[in-house]
Amino acid sequence: MSLRVILRILGLLLMLFSLTMLPPILVSLWFRDGVWDAFSLGVGITAATGLVLYLPNRDERKELRIRDGFLIAAMFWTVLALFGSLPLMLFGEGALTLTDAVFESFSGLTTTGATVVTGIDFLPESIRYYRQQLQWLGGMGIVVLAVAILPTLGVGGMALYRTEIPGPLKDSKLTPRITETAKALWYIYVTLTVACMLAYMAAGMDWFDALGHSFSTVAIGGFSTHDASIGFFDSAAVELICVGFMLISAFSFSLHFIAWREKRLLHYFVDPEARFLMLFLAGLATVAFVTLWLTHTYQSPLGLRHALFEVVSVATTTGFGVADFSTWPGALPFLLFVAAFVGGCSGSTAGGMKVIRIILILKQGMREIMRLIHPNAVIAVKVGKVSVPDSVAQAVWGFFSVYVMLFFLMMVGVMATGVDQVTAWSTVGSALNNLGPALGEASTHYGNLPDFAKWVLVLAMLLGRLEIFTVLVLFTPAFWRR
Repeated sequence: MSLRVILRILGLLLMLFSLTMLPPILVSLWFRDGVWDAFSLGVGITAATGLVLYLPNRDERKELRIRDGFLIAAMFWTVLALFGSLPLMLFGEGALTLTDAVFESFSGLTTTGATVVTGIDFLPESIRYYRQQLQWLGGMGIVVLAVAILPTLGVGGMALYRTEIPGPLKDSKLTPRITETAKALWYIYVTLTVACMLAYMAAGMDWFDALGHSFSTVAIGGFSTHDASIGFFDSAAVELICVGFMLISAFSFSLHFIAWREKRLLHYFVDPEARFLMLFLAGLATVAFVTLWLTHTYQSPLGLRHALFEVVSVATTTGFGVADFSTWPGALPFLLFVAAFVGGCSGSTAGGMKVIRIILILKQGMREIMRLIHPNAVIAVKVGKVSVPDSVAQAVWGFFSVYVMLFFLMMVGVMATGVDQVTAWSTVGSALNNLGPALGEASTHYGNLPDFAKWVLVLAMLLGRLEIFTVLVLFTPAFWRR
C-alpha cells in the first residue's frame, strides 16, 4: 500500500477543501454577521494540516492500486467532514459542541440532511450559507465517486449496473479518463445548480435563499436556510420547481451526460432504472393523495400538493418538508419512510439502496417463484432486454444481507442509549439511507439524542454514502496484508 502517496493526496484534498471556507467569509462580511474569524481560523487550521501532510510526501508519484482507492474514498469523507466541523464549533455564541458539529458536518457532506440545529432562522447568515455549501460539495463528490471512481474499484450501484449490464454507456466511465469524466460531471452539476437557483428566484425567493436551496436541492441534501424548510415559502411554484429538480437529481448523472452530449431525452424513458423510479413515485404519490383525501386531512388541492412534494422529497432521500408527514394518518408515515430505502438511481446524488438493486431483488424473487412451478426451467433475470449474470445476483444479495445486518446492529446500539424503538429504527434508517427526516423523538431534529447515538448515526451516514463495502473492506485482515 502506498501510504505516502495517500498522505500526499489527502494533504492536497485538505488544502483544496480549505479554499471552500473562503466564500462563507465573504458572506459574513457582506451581511456583517461577525463570524468571519471562525471561518478564517478554519481555513488556517485545515490548510496548515494539509501542508504538513503534503510537503514531506510531495515527490511520491507511485501508481495507485485498488486498495489505495478504497482507503482514499473512505478517508475523503471522514477527514473532510471532521475539518468541515471546525467553523461550526468556532463561531461564538450558539456554537455547536464537538459531537454536534461533527454530526452536522457529516450530515452535510454525505447529503443526509439530518440536523441537530434549532433556530436556523436566527443563525448568522454565513453559517446558514455554509451548511448549504457543505451539501453542494458533498453532492458533487458523490457523483464523481459513484460514476467515476467506485466502478473502477468494482463497488457501488454504477459498477453493478454499468459494468455488468450493457446500456447506454458501454464503459464504467463516461469518458476514457476519470479526470475528463469528473470535468463533464462538474459542468452538468453546476448547470443544474444555476438553473435551479434562477427558477427559485423567478418563483419569488431572494438570492440568498435561492442559492442555498439550489445547493441542497441538486445535491438531494435537504438542509434549508429556515426551520420550516420549503414550507417557509408556502408557494406552489417553489414546491413544483423543487419537485422537478429533486427528480432530475435522482436520475443517474450518466443519463444527464447523454442528454447533454446527444441532445435527446428519450433515453430517460427507455432506461429501466429511471422508468422504475418514475412509476414508483407516481404510484406512491397516488396512494398518499387518496389516503389524505379519504381521511379529510387536507382539502383536495392542498392534499395533492403535500402528497406529491413529500413523496418525492422522502422517496428520493432529499428530506425537504412542507408538512409534518410523521403525523399523517394510518400507515402513511411508515410507507413513505420505507420508500426511502429504495432511494434514487445509481450514479445520482440520492441515497438509499439504489433502484437497480431493488429491481434485481424483485426480479430474482419472481424467478424463485417460477422455479417452484417449473423446477427444470432455465430462467434468466433480465433488466430491460439484457440477461443479468448470476455474479450480479450474488452481489445484490450480499449487499442486501450486510445492509440489513448493519441496520439492526446500529439500531441496537442507538436503543442501548435509552432511545425508544421507533426513534432508533427511523434515525438509523434515515442516516443509512442519507435521508434526514425521522420519526418519533427525532421528527423535528436530532439535537436531543444522546452523544453516543449521534456517533453511531455518523457511522451510518458514512456507510450509506460509501455503499457499505467501501468502508467494511478496510476492517478485513486481507486488506492490510502485503
